[in-house]
Amino acid sequence: MRILKFLILGLVAITLAGCGINNIPTYDQAMKGKFGQVQNEYQRRADLVPNLVETVKGYAAQEKDVLTAVTEARSRATSIQLTPEIVNNPEEFAKYQAAQGQLSQALGKLLSITENYPDLKSNANFLALQSQLESTENRITVARKDYIDAVQTYNTELVTFPGAFWASTFYASYKPAASFTADAGNDKAPKVEFTKPKT
Repeated sequence: MRILKFLILGLVAITLAGCGINNIPTYDQAMKGKFGQVQNEYQRRADLVPNLVETVKGYAAQEKDVLTAVTEARSRATSIQLTPEIVNNPEEFAKYQAAQGQLSQALGKLLSITENYPDLKSNANFLALQSQLESTENRITVARKDYIDAVQTYNTELVTFPGAFWASTFYASYKPAASFTADAGNDKAPKVEFTKPKT
């Protein structure tokens, strides 16, 4: 009789494992790991900003407004307290994304003004920082894509069978995760104007 109970329990455990009972927590952990990599890349970028600002300041001190905007955007982006639960809180996730977007915009302005300073553009320290920043932006893009893919897998598991069954029974505390979205206005192509040179 006792052996029969163990056999039945073993059969039930094997059946449940084959039915995806562990998928939700597995996908949840994978998604949070991918989000951790996004945070890591954003931190790498934030760490580069002070050195970049100081380098530019030495050549373009008159661009005080742009330098201040970058410093403030970095401060806002790094001041958000992150916990693993942020991925399940759409409002906090949107604030995080907005702060990172503001830093991206401020850095874009900073790099565009450097075109007016030939000495700065040829400075070895600036060139190294600019190269690292470009590399980091590429790494951010890859990390965000990996996270978006993990969110899609996780959220899909919550609403499709058999995942929806497990979500409603064993994993009721697991909520859909927020994903990155395009910044407002990115859906429109930039306006390009060509003007004829004056003769």
